[in-house]
Amino acid sequence: MIISNNKLVNENLSTHVEVLFSEMTLLETMEKARDLIHKGYILLTHPLSGSIKPNDTPYKSIALEKRLGPVDFQSMEIMEQSIARTRSLLEQRAVPDWPEECLEDFRAIDLDLIRNALRI
Repeated sequence: MIISNNKLVNENLSTHVEVLFSEMTLLETMEKARDLIHKGYILLTHPLSGSIKPNDTPYKSIALEKRLGPVDFQSMEIMEQSIARTRSLLEQRAVPDWPEECLEDFRAIDLDLIRNALRI
């Protein structure tokens, strides 16, 4: 499963993998992934993958896998640290109000990152 706020991910990958798409902020996307980890999912991709800081891009896609059993503490720790880092960066500087051309580039980069991570 991919949780994403990137419409390109939903449009391009939903025929290959379940995509939980919603128009939410990057931080809300991470928090939703954390909530799924509490329900037994594990991280397949790092929430801070790529070299673009979370206060530069508004888009994030995170791959998770449903597992039976207790909460995966490694996934939870990574997710919580990523959320804390994102909050810290957003407190320093909010995501700029990018023109549509830049937003298209950020969507394409996010799609490429998740596609390559999952080899889709």
